[in-house]
This record gives sequence, C-alpha cells and structure tokens, in this order.
Amino acid sequence: MFMNRMKLSAVLAATLIAVSLIPVTASAQAPRSPVAPRRELVESVVREAYDKFKGETSGKNADYIPYLAQVDSKLFGVAIVTADNQVFTLGDVNYSFSIQSISKVFTLALAMEELGPDKVFQRIGSEPTGRPFNSVAAVVDMPTHTGNPLVNAGAVATTSLISGKDANERWGRILAFYSKAAGETLTLIEDVYASEAATNAGNKALSMLLAKYERIYADPFESVDIYTKQCSVGVNASQLARMGATLANNGMNPASREQVIKREHIPYILATMTMAGLYDSSGYWAWHVGLPAKSGVGGGIVAVVPGKGAIAVFAPPLDEAGNSVKAQKVIQFVANKLDFNLYSPASVGLK
Repeated sequence: MFMNRMKLSAVLAATLIAVSLIPVTASAQAPRSPVAPRRELVESVVREAYDKFKGETSGKNADYIPYLAQVDSKLFGVAIVTADNQVFTLGDVNYSFSIQSISKVFTLALAMEELGPDKVFQRIGSEPTGRPFNSVAAVVDMPTHTGNPLVNAGAVATTSLISGKDANERWGRILAFYSKAAGETLTLIEDVYASEAATNAGNKALSMLLAKYERIYADPFESVDIYTKQCSVGVNASQLARMGATLANNGMNPASREQVIKREHIPYILATMTMAGLYDSSGYWAWHVGLPAKSGVGGGIVAVVPGKGAIAVFAPPLDEAGNSVKAQKVIQFVANKLDFNLYSPASVGLK
C-alpha cells in the first residue's frame, strides 16, 4: 500500500513494508527531466527490486568497527528522490545508520566550495589507487601521496582543508554542510564515534605519512578525529537519497531549493565518484551500472543519476570490497530497468 509518509519505527518497518510516493506542490518542484521515467514505473521497479533481493543473505557486517558488527543485518531500506522532489521509499528507510565513507563526497564538495576545484585537485588529486581504501603502500608509492578524496588518506587530507579557527568550528562547518545537502538537521551518532575513535590507529598512521610528504594541511591527529566524526554522522535512506539528489540537481537541494553546491563543481564530484566510489569494485560498477556512486561500510550506497535524481539503499552486510551486497544488486536492477546509465544513449532518450 502506498502511503504519504513512512512513519513506522524500525521494528514495525521490518514487518509492515510499504512504498510511499510523497507528492510535492508545484512551487516546490524543480523542472522535470524530459527523459525521467513515469512515477508509476519507478514505483513498480522499486517494489520489484525490493522483493527480488530482500531474501539475499550473503555478505557480513563490517566488524573492524565494533559498533557496526552489532547492527541488525536484516535491516533493508530503499529510497529514490528525484530532481523534481518526488520521493519513493520502501522498507527500513527511517533507520539512522552511520554515513561512513559516503561522507567523503560531501567533505570534498565543501572543500571545493571553499577553495575551488583547481586547488583541491592540486592538493589532493583524483587518481584511483588500485589498492585497498586504507592502503599504506598507496600513500608511499603514488606521486600525489593522497591518491584521491575517496580513499582514507585522501579523505583525511581533504578534511584537513576545511577552514575554521579550531577543530570544533571545522567540525561544525562540515556537519552543517551535510545537513544542507540532506535538507534536514543531521547529528553525530555518539556510540559510532566512540567505537571508531577507539580503533582508528590505522588512519592516524596514514595521517603521519601524509605529514611526512607535506600532503596534510592541518594537525594530523586533529584531522583524523574530525574525519572520524564525519564518518559517524547518522543518516537514513531517505536523507541519503536527498543528498544524492542534490548532486543530481546541479547542487540544488530539490526539497529546500537551496543551492548547496556550486553547479560548476558537480562534474568534478561525480567524476571522482565514478573512479573511486566503490573501492576496488569501482571498475565493475562503472561497467555494469554506469552511475556515479559512493558506498560506506555502514551499509549504505547512494547512486546519482545526473538531472534525474538519486537512489539510496541501506543494507549492512558487505562484500569483500566493503560494499553492501543488497544495495549493489538493488541499484543495478533499478538502473537497468529504468535506463539509468551515464554511458548509455538510452539514458537521454535515444533507443
């Protein structure tokens, strides 16, 4: 049954599943893409994908962060937010999970807002490392040392670029920016932060390597702490989809109509997501799905369909690369059914 708002608790949502299309007034709508699919088709495909993959049991929760190992592995939510602010949801879309590495995309966007894309590229780079996201060897071997903003070393260095008179101001600036992209006030999940802060020696080591190569731009450990906080921000699938839709809508939040990110910065952000958004599976993803996307070890993935909207899926069990198993399958299914592929002529209406 379709509902105007999903107001079920996480427990009820696990048993009483519904799809919702949240209508918007004409004044709040962005111009509709001429090749966006009909809403009835989107609803049907989302339901089909949810039913097809809800029984998927492969993968396992991330366990190197103790908190994440305890998250209910059966949680599963799907949300689509379009560029004209239509919202489609199914499953556990109100459960707040930690954004983890998806945060890297939006800290990159904030750094570009403050410094411009050329300076960020000069100081961070945007090259795929071909190594795990937390690789020490990549920092040593790559000429840029940071690699790109979506691996841990590059992400910590990007966080160190954010302005502020002290750590609290820099952290506040990051959290406020995420909230603007989501169109709602986001908060830190304190238990996640405590769990990560107790186990982030690897990122501290990366920060000191960056300092050796003069590729970090604030106090190394302070930067790691802020980075740990940004990864511990709570989002639900609906909020994450709206953050993705802000990218899809030329940087304008489709709900609030606020220009959160300069439109000229969007291509750089989406290009970086394409090259490194799914860790070691980024090439597979570009080949089979063809959408800029970013995953997080908390179980979320957001995929951006430029000009049309974004798909966000939350399901905690991960594959060996650190990407949600269910989320990948759902997004690939939906993208293929709806001709959402950046590299396909069908995505712009050519059959």
